[in-house]
Amino acid sequence: MIERNDLCEIKKCIESSVGQRVSLSSNKGKKKSFAKEGVIENSYPNIFTIKIENEYETTRRISFSYTDVLTKVVELVIYKDNKSIQIVG
Repeated sequence: MIERNDLCEIKKCIESSVGQRVSLSSNKGKKKSFAKEGVIENSYPNIFTIKIENEYETTRRISFSYTDVLTKVVELVIYKDNKSIQIVG
């Protein structure tokens, strides 16, 4: 069962990692998924944004809710000090 404490822990971890490099994979349903690398750009009360740059020198910003991480729609691996930290919901 999902508890409020779990959601708060995920939010605190992401808030403390703003500006850090992150690897994410997301399941978009119907056998569609993607994996990208970017930087956690900002953290808001209900969502967080990730800035992704691609080989064409364009910048995309994508946002996810903390509940997406908790329900494992999005899996994040945050890189701090050359170490990876997996956020598990």
